[in-house]
Amino acid sequence: MTLVSDLEALLGASHVLTGTDMARHAQDWTGKFTSTPVAVARPGTTDEVAGCLRLAAQHKVAVVPVSGNTGLTGGTMTTGGLMISLERMKRIRALNVAGRTATVEAGVILSTLHDAAAEQGLYFPLWFGARGSAMIGGVLSTNAGGSNVLRYGSTRALCLGLEVVLADGRVLNMLSELHKDNSGYDLKDLFIGAEGTLGIITAAVMKLVPAQKAYATATLAARSLPDALTLLQRLQEVTGGLVEAFEFMPATYSRRLGEVRPDLDQPFATIPEVTILVEVAAIAPSLCTPLPDGSVPLTNLMEATLADLITQGLILDAVLAQNETQRRAMWARREAAAEITYAIRPFIDTDVAVPLDRAGDFLTMIHDRLPALDPAAATLTVAHLGDGNLHFTVFPSSGDAGLYDRVIEVIEDVVAELKGTFSAEHGVGLTKKPSMARRKDPVALDVMRALKAALDPDNRMNPGKIIP
Repeated sequence: MTLVSDLEALLGASHVLTGTDMARHAQDWTGKFTSTPVAVARPGTTDEVAGCLRLAAQHKVAVVPVSGNTGLTGGTMTTGGLMISLERMKRIRALNVAGRTATVEAGVILSTLHDAAAEQGLYFPLWFGARGSAMIGGVLSTNAGGSNVLRYGSTRALCLGLEVVLADGRVLNMLSELHKDNSGYDLKDLFIGAEGTLGIITAAVMKLVPAQKAYATATLAARSLPDALTLLQRLQEVTGGLVEAFEFMPATYSRRLGEVRPDLDQPFATIPEVTILVEVAAIAPSLCTPLPDGSVPLTNLMEATLADLITQGLILDAVLAQNETQRRAMWARREAAAEITYAIRPFIDTDVAVPLDRAGDFLTMIHDRLPALDPAAATLTVAHLGDGNLHFTVFPSSGDAGLYDRVIEVIEDVVAELKGTFSAEHGVGLTKKPSMARRKDPVALDVMRALKAALDPDNRMNPGKIIP
């Protein structure tokens, strides 16, 4: 019996893809990585995932889990491995309104969870551009971030429990709704961010929060990044920590946006050096209940604060969304980032984080050093400024591999000098393995290798990823 025939006996022939039927799984979203799996298995239950892993162990074949395949670091790339797609495992097993949790399978699309929570007056506060295709298993496996990390934390902070199938097919059931459990090692956190190298996440218990009753969203023109951070601190103070998102778009981003997506318009007549998208949200009746004149206190508070900051010269101009259509238009400009970035080839994309007050230093230092490597290189930056995460992309004058490595190393140098990290929210996959070798603490790498060997002694779970 071959692996494929054994899988067909387990899952049914229609759920084991081979040949050209694997095309949509074999090509990643960026177009940089093409896989040649032996097959794509599409289990529909946790027991079927366990069966697939037992068969892979029997046939000594590597296993690579795949969810929405929207990753940016080559985390699902394989040559000769068995891809296990979680796309059929898309059930919301339970939605606990009183406990504010959702127990969901790994193939649940992020926007589907948003919709299900909204029907109950709740919200799952993980939000980013790929929410219409990214799946829960993938966002957990990469510890995805997004625009609301500032207020709610990354995916790890939103997860209470996990169900994981280990390399030998055993099911590790940690589907707890507890906010506190101090009974030994926190095994759950081992698998979040592990990119399928320790096991396959099949289900999770995720935290929900009350749906926001009012939003105040604005696009601002600031003089500088330090002024923008002063603005963030002021808004946090006056709102009592209600800032949900604080996104940075420099002039290079706005100009590129105008070229690629002129339909999205520009918020200001002249493109400023620093554009900020800020959103504040509340549920308290005192901030959300319309006043007799029809205005909303939260919006009034935002407007008054911005007016004061304009008077002080900290911001140069501001546009405040007056309705949901205008709010969505502001977010559309920010969420076009991937579209306008990956349309240019070749590109060198990075996902770094630095302390909040050093974002401006990062941009100054890297733009001072980059011309020595490639005077003709262009750059594009967009950032979750509220948590110090910058998506810095370089468009080199050639696709030379040596130039790519030199640019990455200079970026690493700057990040290290600022006590930051070379990997903030996209995962490590293949593209950041050299950075792991150069920059990760050697003792930390030894511990990671020990954990990998203990849970996957035959090195079959997404081999070759993360650990150099």
